[in-house]
Amino acid sequence: MRRPRRASATAAVLTVLAAVVVWVALVLPDERQYLTADAFVRVPVEAVVLLALAVVLPRRPRRVVAVVAGVLLALVLLATLLNIGFNAVFVRDFDPVVDWAYLGPGLGVLRDTEGLGVAVAAGVVAGLAAVAVLVLLPLATLRLTGVAAAHRRAAVAVAVVLGLVWGVARTAGWQVADEGQVASASAADRVWTDVRQLRADLADRSRFTEEIRTDPLARDVEGSPRLPGLAGKDVLVLYVESYGRVALDDPVLGPATERALADCTESLAGAGFAARSGWLDSPTYGAGSWLAHATLQSGLRVDTQQRYDQLMNARRLTLTEAFGRAGWRTVFALPSVRRAWPEGQRFYRYDELFGTQATGYDGPAFGWSRVPDQYALDAFGRRVLDVPERPPVMAEVDLSSSHHPWTPLPRSVPWDELGDGRVFRGQRADQPDEEALLADDDAVRAAYGRSIVYSLRTTCAWLQRRPADDDLVVVLLGDHQPHSYVTGGDPDHAVPVSLLARDPAVLDRVTGWGWDDGLRPGPDAPVWPMEAFRDRFLRAFGAG
Repeated sequence: MRRPRRASATAAVLTVLAAVVVWVALVLPDERQYLTADAFVRVPVEAVVLLALAVVLPRRPRRVVAVVAGVLLALVLLATLLNIGFNAVFVRDFDPVVDWAYLGPGLGVLRDTEGLGVAVAAGVVAGLAAVAVLVLLPLATLRLTGVAAAHRRAAVAVAVVLGLVWGVARTAGWQVADEGQVASASAADRVWTDVRQLRADLADRSRFTEEIRTDPLARDVEGSPRLPGLAGKDVLVLYVESYGRVALDDPVLGPATERALADCTESLAGAGFAARSGWLDSPTYGAGSWLAHATLQSGLRVDTQQRYDQLMNARRLTLTEAFGRAGWRTVFALPSVRRAWPEGQRFYRYDELFGTQATGYDGPAFGWSRVPDQYALDAFGRRVLDVPERPPVMAEVDLSSSHHPWTPLPRSVPWDELGDGRVFRGQRADQPDEEALLADDDAVRAAYGRSIVYSLRTTCAWLQRRPADDDLVVVLLGDHQPHSYVTGGDPDHAVPVSLLARDPAVLDRVTGWGWDDGLRPGPDAPVWPMEAFRDRFLRAFGAG
């Protein structure tokens, strides 16, 4: 008698586990903050439908329906898990059509911050987990429908009770805290949402192809490539990672950033620089810097990975190429990038990539940022700008010390002590690691604010140290707002942008832009779409 009892107990446990797995797949929230016990006290209408089909269908059709339902549920669960991750990083849902391309860069970031072993392990675990979900969900639905068919009376009773609860809850609008309605149709809604997203992505692909092809400025630049308003000048596009409106407008973060910008405006004025500032509306938020860079360079709004991939494989005039045609030596300075970047030459048309190896840095990494901004700017100046008898340089320089997770943060050292960067060793020891910092919302916001101030003050100090560069022109801007645990709520996508120059004639050409004096754009300064910058900048200085 022991074996039958043991078998019966095992069967019951397996049935309960199957029910739990299916229930979780049906009601799991797709945002991290809603992952509470209350979220699972909901009634999924899909469970009622599955029970009803199990009772009425013959054996073979029932098994086919169970397997198909299990596979769909597995895909829904995987999509939900990806939504949790994407909402945590990008503050939006996962796009099942185009967002797979993020997985590679995501593992790349993990490799850069935690090492190759951790990245490989994470990839293997993720792959095994996906396979397990795709196997276990169909097995679970097969088991539940089989049990329901074997106990039709009980299954009908359960289906009726669940259906009545769902109907009453739907009619009454019962809610479970912030997690949504008790009467759930999450899985069906998600499938329908993904189908609509597929149709939207296909339509956008066709539309964006036409946008890429239609570029009047390319013809204008072809006819007048000299850019006379910048003749003989070095032009630098300096990105400060995650430098968004919140760094200025937030009541806690704003005062320190305001002081930094006021001090910089004053000190740079003493060094002969004047500045004008406004706002750009970035196509991305929280992450995805490459989307912003592609938008500024191409004059197109690149707000999805699909658009980015499409653009990288197309032909489009970039800022870099326009300067290259006009005789500038073009450089992409990405001091924290250690790998080859073929898109840079194939699409952006730069002459040289200035990456980690080119800097000669031998100090410690600071979070994602491989090279502190102070060292990166100094090395770029020495190895690119201070080359004798060279043509004028146009460069995009990506400063990364303000990159998430904002810890550890480098501290400035005397410029003449930078050497090969070993002077930064030991600075990490007294700073919190990423996990400890992200556990405290106030601490992470404060760390973000300090990183922005560090990058701004460092950039201004570096510009002051270049007294011989009377023909230096700088576009200083952010790429996107930081994550919502810094900004809170649902903020806009505005980032500051400033144009600095020693030559008054440069700023005279942008008088019509309506930008504010100094490095701090006021609340009423114009907000341009970031994709408008390429055309307005090139036309202001003589393209076309």
